Amino acid sequence: MTQAAPVSPVDRAGLRQRIDKSLTEFLAGQRGWLTTVDDGLVPVAEAIEAFVLGGGKRLRPAFAYWGYRGAGGVDSDQVVAALAALEFVQASALMHDDLMDRSDTRRGEPAVHRRFAARHRAAGWGGDPDGFGDAAAILLGDLCLVWSDELLHSAGLDPRTVARARPVFDEMRTEVIIGQYLDVLTQVTGDTSRERAGKVARYKSAKYTVERPLLLGAALADAPAEVHAAYSAYGLPLGEAFQLRDDVLGVFGDPERTGKPAGDDLREGKRTYLVATALEGVDDAGRELLLGGLGDPGLDTDGVTRLRELITASGALERTERRIAALTESALAALAAVDLDTEARQALVDLAIAATRRTD
Repeated sequence: MTQAAPVSPVDRAGLRQRIDKSLTEFLAGQRGWLTTVDDGLVPVAEAIEAFVLGGGKRLRPAFAYWGYRGAGGVDSDQVVAALAALEFVQASALMHDDLMDRSDTRRGEPAVHRRFAARHRAAGWGGDPDGFGDAAAILLGDLCLVWSDELLHSAGLDPRTVARARPVFDEMRTEVIIGQYLDVLTQVTGDTSRERAGKVARYKSAKYTVERPLLLGAALADAPAEVHAAYSAYGLPLGEAFQLRDDVLGVFGDPERTGKPAGDDLREGKRTYLVATALEGVDDAGRELLLGGLGDPGLDTDGVTRLRELITASGALERTERRIAALTESALAALAAVDLDTEARQALVDLAIAATRRTD
């Protein structure tokens, strides 16, 4: 496989700094507006600023930007600002995901629902602190989704250009929401098939992480049909590989790198490809042990270690790693088959490697 370049494709063309600048300026304007309504909204502005500006890989706007450039799009700060809207879609999904999973942390900091529950307790307000935190996380996630629209439309692009991209943006947001629902549904129905795990991964994460951002960039550049087709053929397998890496990190990741407790996906009962593959590879006793620990919020460190060992012994980790490699190779082959800007092509190759070899 091609080796990633020393400079991250997210940092080329000053991209990360330009995305962050766009987000900072937009959020400053939103804070100013919120504070004219009520001082009680200041913590809302602060929480969203901390969440959006305090971390994130910026992969989605990077895929969109290099997809745009690959299709011949001319660089501009307006385009970067419009694509930064993807970070608000991501923020919305993560805030809601943390609430549904009852996660305590995100990127090493309290999840939004925990942050507002703690604020309630510290202030000594009436009612249930956790209920207040849950409500706040729902509303802040909704607000981020609204703001994704607003930033896309207010970035300064020609309205006809935005109109070309609108269907992709709308479909992407629909897909991630129905993917979230399918994830929740799968956990309660106990469906452990790899087919189901693959569908959840495809709609919850894979499509909106890679394919849809690429197609958004292609739409802004008014790319021909063959570029759209190549981006889908690159983006779908790569998005799945990205999600499989996420699944591996959710079980085997280092909390210092991931910002999440070790084995958090096991406690949350995630029916991932990794877990589905493990269930296929264990005997009845192993299956009972794995299903007994899966979804147990009280699973301790020793329990996580036992399940990790079981998953590894089943061959699931090795099979998942092989699938990540195969999907990435398939994505890169699709990219090689279409005529793209040279710099953008290399950036997309490097993005593929960065997305699938990450440790956080």
